[in-house]
Amino acid sequence: MDDSIKKRIIGSFATQSMMQTLGASLGEISPGLVRVQAPILPGLRQQQGFGHAGLTFTLGDTAAGYAALSLMAPEFDVLTAEIKINLLAPARGDLLIATGRVIKPGRRLMIVTAEVVARDGGTDTLIAILQGTMVPVPAG
Repeated sequence: MDDSIKKRIIGSFATQSMMQTLGASLGEISPGLVRVQAPILPGLRQQQGFGHAGLTFTLGDTAAGYAALSLMAPEFDVLTAEIKINLLAPARGDLLIATGRVIKPGRRLMIVTAEVVARDGGTDTLIAILQGTMVPVPAG
């Protein structure tokens, strides 16, 4: 992968104040695949103590969006056109890891998916899958 693409994703991620608020960080970055992780902080839990579905959605959407950006020309940025989530299990544990992938790249639309796992000790549990469409928009 071209280092300029990695630098572009890292730079863009650093400007997202929401990711900073969530304590999120980037993991693997490769063509068509990006991982984002965040701790399940006390302020990000729902009423039963699990990680909130909003956190799960946010991380999945972000990972999928950056996976799409990794395949876009430098003159474009990315926006989510639509994305859906299936919640499969409660977000038990201390950490969420979202892996975004491009399923079908295109010049006008990119079909993406993300899987989100919750890490509880040494065990990862798949808690959500997302599927959506990303669109390129002029950068700047």
